[in-house]
Amino acid sequence: RSNGGETVAWSQSVDTLLANKDGLAAFRTFLKSEFSEENVEFWLACEDFKKTKSSTNIVLKAQKIYSDFIQADAPKEINIDFHTKNDISQNISEPTLSCFDDAQRFIYSLMAKDSFPRFLRSEVYKELVKKQQDRNQKRWLPFL
Repeated sequence: RSNGGETVAWSQSVDTLLANKDGLAAFRTFLKSEFSEENVEFWLACEDFKKTKSSTNIVLKAQKIYSDFIQADAPKEINIDFHTKNDISQNISEPTLSCFDDAQRFIYSLMAKDSFPRFLRSEVYKELVKKQQDRNQKRWLPFL
């Protein structure tokens, strides 16, 4: 469970939200309801990819990310510009740990400018904040 002002703190930034397990789960649920969870899934896949050590795994993970999110008609295709998509397509045969950076930055800014503000206005988020405030109030009532 979220403690203290955690739920409210998520509203500070996308980073705060994405770095918190409960916040991330709530954000994913919200994005699913909007049929746009591929953005956060792509971002998470890139975060995981950047920690990859072995060159074999770099190639395998890069190809998986490419087939899941980038290539035309990918099952979770993300909405990125042609230039970025083209760069990735040309370099996917010899991927580097930074090969998805531009796409990840673009998707991050899309989430920060678009999905995140909508999440903060959503009933899902308002309900979570209300539950937390109710819990906090109950915690202090015995002392009043």
